[in-house]
Amino acid sequence: KSLGSGVLISEDGYIVTNSHVIGSEKADVTVVFSDKHEAPARVIGIDKATDLALVKVAKPGQPPLRWGDSSKAKVAEWVLAIGSPYQLSHSVSLGIISALGRKNLGFSEYEDFIQTDAAINQGNSGGALVNARGELIGINTGIFSSDRNGGSVGIGFAIPSNLARRVIGELIEHGVVRRGSLGRMILYPLTTQVAAQLGVRETTGAYVDQIDRRSPAYQAGLDAGDIIVSFNGQQVTDPNHLVQLASDAPIGSTATVAIIREGRQITLKIPIAQRQD
Repeated sequence: KSLGSGVLISEDGYIVTNSHVIGSEKADVTVVFSDKHEAPARVIGIDKATDLALVKVAKPGQPPLRWGDSSKAKVAEWVLAIGSPYQLSHSVSLGIISALGRKNLGFSEYEDFIQTDAAINQGNSGGALVNARGELIGINTGIFSSDRNGGSVGIGFAIPSNLARRVIGELIEHGVVRRGSLGRMILYPLTTQVAAQLGVRETTGAYVDQIDRRSPAYQAGLDAGDIIVSFNGQQVTDPNHLVQLASDAPIGSTATVAIIREGRQITLKIPIAQRQD
C-alpha cells in the first residue's frame, strides 16, 4: 500500500502524481478530495523516466488547479508546497525557489528539478508546488534528508510544470510517452583523465564507448571512440544531457550532431528514431 498526493488538472477528472506513488498500471487507486469524499481512479499511464503518473476519476466535484509556466520561475520566488505529509491531508508549507535545473540527483532518469526550501515530507510526493499567483509550477517529488525517517531539511525537488504537461499530454493521447533516440549505445562522461587520454581539452560532451551497428546513429556515421559535443546547435554537457536532448527531438526528424574524431570536428546528420525501452 502506498500513500501520496496528487493534483487535479482538468474538469473531466485527470489527476497527476508521481509514478512511485502509483507503482503499477494495474494498481487499485482511491482518491480522497479536500471535501473528504472518495472516488476510485483509473490509471491512464505511468512514465518512470520522469517519475510521473496520470490517473482519472469520473466526477471530481471540485475545480482543477491552473497550470503555470515553469520557464518563468525565478530563484528566490515565493512558492507553496501542498500535499498530505504523514497522512496530514491538504497541508501547506511556504518557501522559496532555491535553484532551477537540478540534475543527476538519482530520483529518475530524466531530471530537471526545481529546488525549494518549502517543507516536503513523506506523503508530499505527487503534490503541487504553487507560485504566488496560485498556478501549478511543479510536482513535488523528493527530498534530500539527513534524518533516517526522511524528514525535511529544506532541500526538496519538484518536476517543472512544463515538463509535466508534455508528459501528461503524451499519456492522454498515447498511453505512453514517445521519446526520440539516436539508437542503442554506451556513453561515458568526459572526466579530466579520460579527456587527457583522448587528447582533448574540454570535459564536456559524451564519449561513445560502444554502439549498436543497427542504430540510426551508426548508419549515419557515428562510431565508437567519437565524442559527441553538440546536438542541434546546443552544446552537450554530459551523456545524460545528450539523452534528454535526443528524447525531446521529434521522432522522424533529422538531428545535426557535431563530434570530435581524432582531433577533428565532424558534423553528422542523424535521423531520430522512437526510443525502445
